[in-house]
Amino acid sequence: MGKMIHIDLQKTLKSAHGEMNLDIKITIEKGEFVTLYGDSGAGKTSTFRMIAGLLKADSGKIRVNENTWFDASSRINLPPQKRKVGFVFQDYALFPNMTVRQNLEYALDKNQDRNIITQLIETVELGQLQNRKPETLSGGQKQRVALARALVQKPEILLLDEPMSALDSKMRLKLQDYILKVHRDFNLTTILISHEIGEIFKLSDQVFVLENGVITRNGSPDAVFGHNSLSAKFRFTGEILNIQKEEVVYIVTVLIGNNLVKIIAQQSEINELNIGDKVLVASKAFNPVIQKI
Repeated sequence: MGKMIHIDLQKTLKSAHGEMNLDIKITIEKGEFVTLYGDSGAGKTSTFRMIAGLLKADSGKIRVNENTWFDASSRINLPPQKRKVGFVFQDYALFPNMTVRQNLEYALDKNQDRNIITQLIETVELGQLQNRKPETLSGGQKQRVALARALVQKPEILLLDEPMSALDSKMRLKLQDYILKVHRDFNLTTILISHEIGEIFKLSDQVFVLENGVITRNGSPDAVFGHNSLSAKFRFTGEILNIQKEEVVYIVTVLIGNNLVKIIAQQSEINELNIGDKVLVASKAFNPVIQKI
């Protein structure tokens, strides 16, 4: 049995619409990348704050790789600094008066090996920028500094609260690549909050759909988002998320709005298609046809 993270939390939250009873049960394997998906106000950020120890649940427990971080019944509640959590928010929250390297060094533990800083700067490619102050950096660069800083103390859980929402699509794709790289290189267990289905598809092993404080569905992105089949007569534009060879044909996964559509294509149709391409999907006698636009 691999190492596991068990999160079982209940809390009554006051919201604009009155009270909401948050009741979250999630089990994650160490090394997994999972996403919490749901409308704003569904309880995603509150869940993150409870995992990090910034908000106390009314009842429940959090166990991370055999250690108990929180257990309401036995009054265990580790303070945030005792929980090995890295946190990246939408706003970068960097110290403006410190250079990139100093921002990372500030996150070191007293007796910690400083080599981790150099390693992180290399991993997220900040070498050229390490002596610059945050105000001279782009949003995407600041977010890479924030990501590196969250990893200085080698967290057992990395929490990403919509870190890409303020970035343009090119920056966002680049940051997704860095996030995947650090997730793998540092063998992290990562939990992301995101509304972007394309992003979730690219990054996650597993998605938990949160509605009004309760998880209503979970599974692979494919299983959670790919169940909406479209009717026969249609023309839609979408974006290619995946191209997979299946014996003699290819299965092309296209994101149309918030739906994933799978289309069978021949080798000849695939030649000029790449992941990320915008395509037109049209139906001809019940056979969807795909064309690059």
